[in-house]
Amino acid sequence: MPAISFQSVSKVYPASGKQGTPPLKALDGVSFDIEEGAFFGLLGPNGAGKTTLISILAGLARATSGQVKVHGLDVQEDFVAARRHLGVVPQELVFDPFFTVREALRFQSGYFGLWHNDRWIEELLTGLGLADKAGANMRQLSGGMKRRLLVAQALVHKPPVIVLDEPTAGVDVELRQNLWQFIAGLNRQGHTVLLTTHYLEEAEALCQRIAMLKKGRVVALDRTSALLASIKSNVLHFKTDSALPSAIAAQARVTGRIVELPAQDSAQVERHLTALREAGVTVEDIEIRRADLEDVFIALTGEQSDANQTAPAATDAAAA
Repeated sequence: MPAISFQSVSKVYPASGKQGTPPLKALDGVSFDIEEGAFFGLLGPNGAGKTTLISILAGLARATSGQVKVHGLDVQEDFVAARRHLGVVPQELVFDPFFTVREALRFQSGYFGLWHNDRWIEELLTGLGLADKAGANMRQLSGGMKRRLLVAQALVHKPPVIVLDEPTAGVDVELRQNLWQFIAGLNRQGHTVLLTTHYLEEAEALCQRIAMLKKGRVVALDRTSALLASIKSNVLHFKTDSALPSAIAAQARVTGRIVELPAQDSAQVERHLTALREAGVTVEDIEIRRADLEDVFIALTGEQSDANQTAPAATDAAAA
């Protein structure tokens, strides 16, 4: 039995009569299973339907059609039982300003009928770097500490399925390292993890299987290694302060001064470099690397991950 099963899940938001907007199909027949004990990545650009799918899984929204199950429990018909199997970390920072960190975790335990949970709470506080803030009011916490508390609240009942919706968005490196060490440890113990993230290097390092969504549909579903193997090209990586010729800019991924170009072979690398020299573009720190998950993401969705998006590269026409 899969830990999570999505079967032909669709979600349509009705038209708005006041604004005259047409119906919006946020999800269109999404189907895939996540096996028990897996570390699974759900990727896609903004508006692809990731958060809608997680909201349906968590019982915060209803699918227009289709079925979602957690350990065989229907999330609509068996909501209470299904919810006990889930620990969901939302994108938004939601907190109660009237309690301390430890009090909040005790109250959260009570929602699941756990009245003697202090040993696990202390383990969460230590593992997530919250021990020295346990007595602090939640209003006094930084954004990163609030994010840690959200993770602790989601895990307070030791759910077998952990859902992380952009858990490291806008947080510091220390939190990322603590979080992934802790979550990876739970995964090794048998917990299933579903992760959405715009940091594709995290997904590549952590996830065994990945589904990619685009406009509410699954456009890729495979093992991470297979997705990486599907991109045969290498990448020419360099830095420049010069405007790129339009033909090069159309192919390039640009992040600040860094430019990356797909290159099937050494001949294409030489063609790129020749075009750059002829255009008078000065380049630094040239290297060739293998394609990564970001390249797969762009190839399948036609968009950069939001974590790495920048303004379009300047072209020679624009520079003129």
